[in-house]
Amino acid sequence: MRGRAARSLPHVVDTVLLLSALTLAWMLRLTPGNAPWLLAKIVGLVLYVGLGVVALRPGRPLALRVAAWVAALATVAWIVSVALTKDPRGFLAVLGPLAA
Repeated sequence: MRGRAARSLPHVVDTVLLLSALTLAWMLRLTPGNAPWLLAKIVGLVLYVGLGVVALRPGRPLALRVAAWVAALATVAWIVSVALTKDPRGFLAVLGPLAA
């Protein structure tokens, strides 16, 4: 974790993911009004990056890092479910009106 690549590469990957999402939206002329699922995925991606920062930052309490790691995994599962269903609620849609 002390090497230059280990410190820089995650930021590069996160930036490429976010720019890819925004480029896709622009190329397909998608807006939050006509593709709310895409906005949900982008918000999920930003949340995933934030949770990853907390989970991988040394010096934080272990319980907090583990909770952030589990939440990041759940966020990835939610992002995938949004992509598959094209529903911004993703797998949370099974909760019915509570998730709306």
